[in-house]
Amino acid sequence: MSDNATAARRSAIYLLDQILGEGRLMSECLAAGALERLAPEDRARAQRLALQTLRGLERADRLLDNHLNRTPALTVHNALRLGAVELCHGEAAHGVVNSMVEIVGRSRKHGRLKGLVNAVLRKVAAEGPEAWPKMRVPRLPEWLRDPLIMAWGAEAVTGMELAHFEGAPLDLSVKPGATAPGEELPTGSMRIKDAGQVSALPGYDRGDWWVQDAAAALPVRVLAPKPGEKILDLCAAPGGKSLQLAVAGADVTALDISESRLERVRENLTRTGLMATVIAADALEHQGQYDAILLDAPCSATGTIRRHPDLPFAKDGSEFGALIELQTQMLAHAWTLLKPGGRLVYCTCSLLPDEGEVQVEEALQMYPGMQVDRAALQVAGIETSWITEEGGLRLRPDYWPGTGGMDGFYIACLTKST
Repeated sequence: MSDNATAARRSAIYLLDQILGEGRLMSECLAAGALERLAPEDRARAQRLALQTLRGLERADRLLDNHLNRTPALTVHNALRLGAVELCHGEAAHGVVNSMVEIVGRSRKHGRLKGLVNAVLRKVAAEGPEAWPKMRVPRLPEWLRDPLIMAWGAEAVTGMELAHFEGAPLDLSVKPGATAPGEELPTGSMRIKDAGQVSALPGYDRGDWWVQDAAAALPVRVLAPKPGEKILDLCAAPGGKSLQLAVAGADVTALDISESRLERVRENLTRTGLMATVIAADALEHQGQYDAILLDAPCSATGTIRRHPDLPFAKDGSEFGALIELQTQMLAHAWTLLKPGGRLVYCTCSLLPDEGEVQVEEALQMYPGMQVDRAALQVAGIETSWITEEGGLRLRPDYWPGTGGMDGFYIACLTKST
């Protein structure tokens, strides 16, 4: 097995150690340079291996438990987990086993356990590939699974878990008149399975499209921007919604508190040849008056687990109360920035009603001039069963089963009386 493959696996194990041991999100690890020393293809492989292991963690642990008298140190355990997942996905046994034995053997702390790694993974290689597909779909941790069952029912949550386990295809938002690879979805996004390197896809260099989950593209479609409208995109990074607003001809202000995350917005604006005023600032301190506002509020991101399987392991829900309070404050402040007769789309990539339906129900009681615009939800591809009692839109990963699902989102269009 090549040194490159071993380096990618070693880095994947490091990512797993950080996520499962330190409670760090993968995005935090990558931003801190965890994979910087790897070549681009090895970096992509390390990420893919870590994500694949997190998706199949429950199955891997059940297989390994048959051959372990006690749980080994986390790094060794993660090497075994990664090895088990690779073996059950059809990787050649000698390459996987030798690589994991080498990685653990080189560790000063755990080198003595390389014999255990060799023995356990050889047993998994013999029985794992047949046992793997017969095991149940991995479940969410109870801290998240229980409230989701309360909100949506056990059957829906089982469907979400299947979508999480299968992972997410690549969705693209396409400029009008341009073409993009993939199959068109009911809402107009293009979907590619097994996309490979994004920058190598046709139309990337020309700026014909940008990566954006089909669900994440719907808030702007609900807002229905018009040419010349002054529109504020609060919490704009990574910028997909700003690009949608700009391509519609709006006068866009893209605001985010993170200067580093705004770099991605600027890069995408440059690549696509679109225009927006980009501002790094606290949304709660911003002033101005706008025809329309898009507030994609900071949230638990529980709707994005099919793309970010690290989230249920890195988090425990303890910070969600503070996020819900921040959403309330942001919605209140955004309302003051909206001109009379204007419209505000509030959305979160969350599966928790407290971050979606409940926020809007409470806001409608609090602001006399606020109304829900149900007609705004008459967008191509939106099914009436997705529309909620208070007039918002509830999207879930178990929708579009068989074609790759979608992110979980809540979206509501709120209008201000004149």
